[in-house]
Amino acid sequence: MSTVCTSEETIKTNVSIQITAKCGRNIQGKKGDSFLSFLQVSIEEMNLGESGKKQANPVKHTIDYDFTCSFNPPNDAQSFSDILQKPVTFTLVEILHEGKKGDVKTAVLGQAVVDLFPLVQGQCSFFSTVPINPLVNPGIKESRPGITRKQPTLDVYVSVSEPLLTEAELSTCIIMKVTLETAYSLPDTWTVPTGSGHSPFSYLAALEIPLTAEHDQVLMFSEGHLKPGGQREGKGRRKRRPLQTLLVPGNQFLPGSFCQPEPIDHEDGELNDYEDLLFRDEAEITKNRVSWDTEIRCFLDASGASRLKEKITESRLWPMELMRTSVPLSRLGDENPEIPFHGLIFVDMGRLLFPGVSRIRGAYTVHPFYESELLNKTKRKTSVLKEQAKVATVLAKSRASLAVATPKKGAKSYEASSKGVKDQSKKQSVLPSKATIPDETPDSASESETKVNVEGNMYLEARTYVIFEMSLNRPLLPKPSPEELARRVKALIPPKPKRPPGPSRAEKAVLDFHTQVENAVAAVSAQFTELFGANSKLQESLSKEQILAEVMGGLNVSGRYFTFKEQIKQAVIKIVRDKMQRSKPLTDPQEIKEFVSKLYVYLVDEMHVALNKIYSSDVAEDCTDEMKLESSQLRHFAKEAQLTGNYQQAAQYYQELVVRHPDEPLYKFEWGSLYMLIGDYMKAKECYYDAVSIQQTHQPSLMMCGVVAAMFERYNEALTFLERATILEQPSVEAWTLMGLIHLSLNETLLPERAFLEAKKILGEEEANKANVDDKTKPSEDNTEEVKAQQDEQETDNPAPPPTAEHDLEYPDHDMDDSGESSCHSDRMWKMPTKFTASIFTQTVKFLLQNNALQMAECTLSQEVLGSKGGYTVAYYYSQAQLQLLKGDYSSAIDNLKEALFYKSQNPDAWALKGHCHYLQGAFTEARECYEWSMVFPEQPSGTHIVLLRLGAIYILEEKFIQAKEVFLQACEQSPSCLTWLGIAKACYRLGELCVAEEALGVATLLNSANAEVWAYLSLISFKSGRLEEGDEYYKNAICFDLQDSSLIEEISEAKHQTRMSKLALCFNASSQAEVETV
Repeated sequence: MSTVCTSEETIKTNVSIQITAKCGRNIQGKKGDSFLSFLQVSIEEMNLGESGKKQANPVKHTIDYDFTCSFNPPNDAQSFSDILQKPVTFTLVEILHEGKKGDVKTAVLGQAVVDLFPLVQGQCSFFSTVPINPLVNPGIKESRPGITRKQPTLDVYVSVSEPLLTEAELSTCIIMKVTLETAYSLPDTWTVPTGSGHSPFSYLAALEIPLTAEHDQVLMFSEGHLKPGGQREGKGRRKRRPLQTLLVPGNQFLPGSFCQPEPIDHEDGELNDYEDLLFRDEAEITKNRVSWDTEIRCFLDASGASRLKEKITESRLWPMELMRTSVPLSRLGDENPEIPFHGLIFVDMGRLLFPGVSRIRGAYTVHPFYESELLNKTKRKTSVLKEQAKVATVLAKSRASLAVATPKKGAKSYEASSKGVKDQSKKQSVLPSKATIPDETPDSASESETKVNVEGNMYLEARTYVIFEMSLNRPLLPKPSPEELARRVKALIPPKPKRPPGPSRAEKAVLDFHTQVENAVAAVSAQFTELFGANSKLQESLSKEQILAEVMGGLNVSGRYFTFKEQIKQAVIKIVRDKMQRSKPLTDPQEIKEFVSKLYVYLVDEMHVALNKIYSSDVAEDCTDEMKLESSQLRHFAKEAQLTGNYQQAAQYYQELVVRHPDEPLYKFEWGSLYMLIGDYMKAKECYYDAVSIQQTHQPSLMMCGVVAAMFERYNEALTFLERATILEQPSVEAWTLMGLIHLSLNETLLPERAFLEAKKILGEEEANKANVDDKTKPSEDNTEEVKAQQDEQETDNPAPPPTAEHDLEYPDHDMDDSGESSCHSDRMWKMPTKFTASIFTQTVKFLLQNNALQMAECTLSQEVLGSKGGYTVAYYYSQAQLQLLKGDYSSAIDNLKEALFYKSQNPDAWALKGHCHYLQGAFTEARECYEWSMVFPEQPSGTHIVLLRLGAIYILEEKFIQAKEVFLQACEQSPSCLTWLGIAKACYRLGELCVAEEALGVATLLNSANAEVWAYLSLISFKSGRLEEGDEYYKNAICFDLQDSSLIEEISEAKHQTRMSKLALCFNASSQAEVETV
């Protein structure tokens, strides 16, 4: 056993790494199962030791080496990078013959490698069983005929006395993995030799990254292999190590590291659009390619990691150089070497500065190398490959001079002859910082730029690109954890305490009122029994008025009346406070009148409910719920009132919903959207905050909290809410887009891009899911042309993207005809980048307009304009029209809708929205035509209810009462409400169908007893039917509920006058006839 000795001074600062080869298993020698062997342990060219000669155990098929060696690497970043890149090599050597004179004849049986990667991760020891792979040598038999041998293995134990890196260093350093996979779409001159001959060229790539605060390291990918096309590269290929020439073929692969392809719309590089799909499929299947599949691991200390962030901030594009050469680097010259086929790849490293991002992977286009372009795009002045060629030339010359003076020892048989060239480039992996490199003179720079890179231009002509990947063991910018974001939201909006089990305060108030009604009934019954008892004769002798007077007198004398009056008064106060949410006094007489009327109607209804509980044995205990409107009805009525401009009534419905469901955030959220429409942003904020306090993960409320916070310029709060919304279980395009807009308003650069990319990724997944659903119902191939012809006839060319289902028809799965091809292509096709039918901005605008956030919607649409390619889309025109409608600019909205309908005439929502614009302008004829068009198509408009209400109202104005009746009947079938039944009643009244109209109005009063028009038409029908007292009562109710229609009031007065006059005429005729008969 031998170890590498170091000085005492070094031992104090460096940690000794102990490597123990314990036992070899299933090893077969050239002589058979019983043989003598030893191990040689090394790291690259450094020999760590040689074990003693050990005899194999033919019974157990084991060899106990128990050999320990050690080495003391310097405690610096370069040494840690070397540990990551250079494995420990165990060479197993069999002793074939030992001569008397000390001559030893040996044969190499195999090689095993162990990575020291766990030590850099902070482990103090690890045990590994690694395979022993044979050399490519036909003289060594792998097994005897007819006998199957198990894989030979070697047990290795590695340990250190203390961790190489402390916890603090581990938390600040970076372990980077850089993978260069394959170059595709090569220049036509890069042809594969015929037969089994290998390409005479070497294919190299180089990338410079920071090592420390002052030094860089160069990563050289030098083992590229030219391969023919014909099929796609296999999925899950094993990644190779660097320095492959020192390893036997079986040890060139990194354990547990694989090339994993992914959908191109998930890639971070270039050529990931829908238009690039066919080109990449052709290049990656049919054309020649250069394959490296090599992963290089490197170490960056804390200062190197900081410098990495600084350099990415300075320039997000980093250069990676590519070349093809037939001579070693050392023969390219040391003055101004000419790099053949010098290509330049710009890797966008900016995404590594996204919070939580630790990996980038994608396709990157190869450009011809020009120093001017290198400087302009990357702010770097020198070529890495040229510098490496200069260093390699100097080293080759120095080695040659040393070889003349000292004969060089022969190399081992299993080492490749080109090792020297490869090692030269690797040894010079650390370069001085750019500040120490002298700049080239202007003359030399201008002279080099006059030369055209002819070979490099071939990359552009062929559209060559490479697949590149870089991953870090931790993100450069950590992403806040869900727990941290939840804590931040909780600090801004504390959650409401959970309600105790049982009824709510509102429910308790109603139940208490029922109880007091029951007590009052009991008190009256007791008083009645005391006064009359079983004396039926006394009851018969008195009238109802006299009995009532006797009972009231008895109640006052006994004090019972005062008692239950005070109790009911307290119950009514609870109803007002807890059920109706009234805590402040009213000052406006009209408001007082309306509130008292509403309270009276409600108390009478609840009194009937209480009396039914007492006197109706067949009424269930939960009959209260049956008497009330359902919550879904109340929500529908609230939306209807909001659309018709009755905001006060809409607020009352939402208030009722909130009282009924205090633990449901949806109703508070929708109530907030109502206040956004009114322009009361403080109340809207309160509603959204209340919704979040009820449910801290209510995504729409979190997003609107962010929007409102941004409106008040509280950007940190806005980002907290939106970031919390992005990490919830349901991915949200709108949350990511809104967060990007906030970052954009703060003039940030990388964070908006990150948010928009995430939003596009989610949108792509949603579109792909829709495409998969549509694909199941896709027409057969026989009908495809017919369907397309129909579509062409129905609408003109649309600048908006076509439906995704059509894309599947145009690009069928290529793998259906080639079963031998990798399934990766099939995966690529079905996960191909979707040509969106909407953008992230139009989808976000839809959410904002639904919640009446007009300011943010306008900002979002401006981004849609900036990002539009090839003209505006139908979705943009429609969203712009919606925004203009909400702002009251009806003419501009109509102009945008004309553009949208020009490109897509069969859009029911656009026709309906155009009808709303005309309706609000008072152009009822144009509005009617638009509404009729919107109802023609098989697909109904999204807001059918308001379309039917307004269309029916226009028919009544135009005295088309039959059409109005049909429209309102349709509305009642789809979504009945007080207004739909009122519409039927109006139409039937005008058609003279008074009985039907009265029945419809009866249903309308059940749905909304506070609608003045309903009482007005009931009054009209009563007067028309000769019921003056009833008509007067209905008219009083209409006036009480603030009837504003002057023409309707005048019509009621005329009907009342006519009814009175007709009754007077009847009375006059009757008296005249009586006088005649008397005479």
